[in-house]
Order: sequence, then structure tokens, then C-alpha cells
Amino acid sequence: MQKTHLPTKTCPVCNRPFAWRRKWRDCWAEVRYCSERCRRNRKRRP
Repeated sequence: MQKTHLPTKTCPVCNRPFAWRRKWRDCWAEVRYCSERCRRNRKRRP
């Protein structure tokens, strides 16, 4: 799969788009945050 054809989502904490990664292959439907940092800071959103 080429990088240009990877599915993307938008992180609800930082509002940045992030692309599919191989480590998320089995759980892409459950992935919400672009990084561990955003996952930890999800409650600090203004």
C-alpha cells in the first residue's frame, strides 16, 4: 500500500490528521488519538 492511499483520521485533542500505521492494523476502528501524549491529555481539552 502506498503512503498516499493510507486511511486517515483527525485527532480530537490536537485536531491534526494522522494516518494508518502498521501497529494499528488490527485495531484501526478503535484508534482515536494520534499519539500517547494526546491520549493522556484528552481531559485537558479546552
